[in-house]
Amino acid sequence: MAINKSKVAVGLIVAGVITVFLGTVLVFVGPIIIDDQIVKNTMIDPKNHMSYTMWKDVPVPFFMSVYFFHILNPLEILDGEKPMVEQRGPYVYRKRIQKDNITFHPNHTVSYREYRQYYFEPSMSAGSESDNVTIPNMLVLGAAAMLEKKSVFVRMAASAAFTSFGEEAFVTKTVGELMWGYDSQLVDFLNTMLPGMLPISGKFGLFAEFNNSNTGLFTIFTGQDDIRNVHKVDSWNGLTQLDYWQTPQCNMINGTAGQMWPPFMTEESTLPFYSPDACRSLELVYQRPGELKGIPLFRFVAPKTLFANGADYAPNEGFCPCRQSGLLNVSSCRHNSSVFISHPHFFNGDPALLDFVQGLNPNEEEHGLFIDIHPQTGVPLNVSIRLQLNILMKKVTGISQTGKISEVVMPMIWFEESGYIDGPILTMFHTNLVILPTVMEYMQYGFIALGLATVVIAAVFLHRVKRETCDGSAASDGSTSTSTGEKDPLLQDDID
Repeated sequence: MAINKSKVAVGLIVAGVITVFLGTVLVFVGPIIIDDQIVKNTMIDPKNHMSYTMWKDVPVPFFMSVYFFHILNPLEILDGEKPMVEQRGPYVYRKRIQKDNITFHPNHTVSYREYRQYYFEPSMSAGSESDNVTIPNMLVLGAAAMLEKKSVFVRMAASAAFTSFGEEAFVTKTVGELMWGYDSQLVDFLNTMLPGMLPISGKFGLFAEFNNSNTGLFTIFTGQDDIRNVHKVDSWNGLTQLDYWQTPQCNMINGTAGQMWPPFMTEESTLPFYSPDACRSLELVYQRPGELKGIPLFRFVAPKTLFANGADYAPNEGFCPCRQSGLLNVSSCRHNSSVFISHPHFFNGDPALLDFVQGLNPNEEEHGLFIDIHPQTGVPLNVSIRLQLNILMKKVTGISQTGKISEVVMPMIWFEESGYIDGPILTMFHTNLVILPTVMEYMQYGFIALGLATVVIAAVFLHRVKRETCDGSAASDGSTSTSTGEKDPLLQDDID
């Protein structure tokens, strides 16, 4: 059976056109399919086992690295000299995060409490928890600042109490004691004398309230009705706004809970989140693009205005009373203690802050905070949140322990909470968010190229078939005319 070459060529042309059409459709439909999968995998839904498990029990290893500012000249400070400090650390703790009391609500929100535990990692630390460190005594200096406007008799009574309990302006304890608490009779005394000043009784430690605790009752949006709202905070401890600060804007609870953000970010996007530890909402801004092991990312950093005072940045006026830019006064949410939050080493702060303390050397690489986000999904790939805890030191008349201390915002510790995606999770991200979209992109343009090539080749082939057919027809017509219209000369010779 003879093959009809013309029909084959026409069939190839039709197949090529269909292939081009499919490739063109994929160009438009492919991104829609990918975006639809992203939406399904980023909303908080127990039916999606993988993403829900990642949200519930954060599988990424998180660490808290703590650095102490060891005081080198405590006696000289009491005589009014400038403090000299030496950074000690890091002392590294593995942080375990787990959500519990998870309750879904009809309005597309979910409530939960997030519990945190810390475990010391000796192999990652520059010392042990038994190292001795000298830092300001928050119990004495904090109480002194609070009592400054009380009567001289109250201040003298407090000073006598400090003396009887053997408390001084500076305290030397082990890292473990300073972190997680040590026995102090002064704590019981202060709770009796100034009820409500301290949130604890018994042991006193800088992070005593952090370990085996939760960050409060968060209610966030699941994104099931609108993916643009996923992870955004609806309320915290039943509050839709705070009452720590002076203006409605500063009291707003904005953004997410600080672990994930809505997908489909652009360079104009920001990262707002509410931090119970900072007692306020924070907002990071886009800095630059980048990648982590082949996965594209956006880096977001703290703007210089984050801890600026009201004079330098008017919207922050509500966080006052303020001191120099670079300090956040958190006394209103820390039982009126004279505590300030800043970037480590007063990075991005007023240069005057560095003049009051010797031994500080701020730089962005070591002391700037950042979050690297995969913009399509809003999932953090690499996180480094760095904050410093400071206390106001000053001479208070009637409290002999304060000596002649010059007024200064004194750094005590700074800490970094960090984590990054690695291992099987990174592989999954790379496969689903890099390899598969790339394969789909190659497929769509491959279909178009293959289809066009097929059409061109088939068209050329069809053209040749038609030309050969025409040439064959012409030859056939010529031989017919010779046999019917003219005598063959050879045949004529034979006759003759």
